[in-house]
Amino acid sequence: MLASRLFAVSLCSLLALAAGCRSNQYARVIKPGDREMIGSHQAGQETFRPLTEEAVAKLLARHCAVPSQIQPVSAGLEQLPPPKATICFVGVENKTSEEIGDFKELLFESIEAKISESGQFTPISRRYVEAGLQQLRIRPDQLFIPGAQQQFAGLMQSQGQPFEYLMFAKLTSGTTRQNKDYQRDYLLTLELVDIRNGAQDKQSAEISKGYHHSWTSRAISNTWPFGKQ
Repeated sequence: MLASRLFAVSLCSLLALAAGCRSNQYARVIKPGDREMIGSHQAGQETFRPLTEEAVAKLLARHCAVPSQIQPVSAGLEQLPPPKATICFVGVENKTSEEIGDFKELLFESIEAKISESGQFTPISRRYVEAGLQQLRIRPDQLFIPGAQQQFAGLMQSQGQPFEYLMFAKLTSGTTRQNKDYQRDYLLTLELVDIRNGAQDKQSAEISKGYHHSWTSRAISNTWPFGKQ
């Protein structure tokens, strides 16, 4: 009888402890250099951050002007930097198999920030871009139509926001399955359109990420013949 009571008390204690654990949540501030979390079921910052940094840096590097303006000064000649070109970044199109949620907004802001950090380009405020598209009742993909593009550029200029380039971003993915595990390849493609001559340029960045149903599966994936060959 005593053993049964002790077992019942112990069982109740364990159930109460488990319920308490489920109702609690803990957090920590991640400082520079600390280990960051990695998404276990879908892409997270470990995927989107390097994609953005690589694609924006490589694309804009090809369009950076070489300083060539020389301004005479009293002591001699001074080389001035070229004027900044303005980019109208339209937005991020998600074509992956995942719902990226608030990362869509983060991607937009990150790409705009990288444009500003380039030193030779400056972005138009997103508020002007969204207001212009709404006023003209056109979708971002319709800006590839010459008439719609000219109409939008004219509206932006009338608002004091002229630009030389349109930028589009598309996020895609592909999935390869191996039993319960799978690999997902993420591709971020940026497209830059020069509205002055219609020239287009693209830059992509790719990251592959493995998702495993267990730690054992993850360990095996790095050994031959199940993983790297």
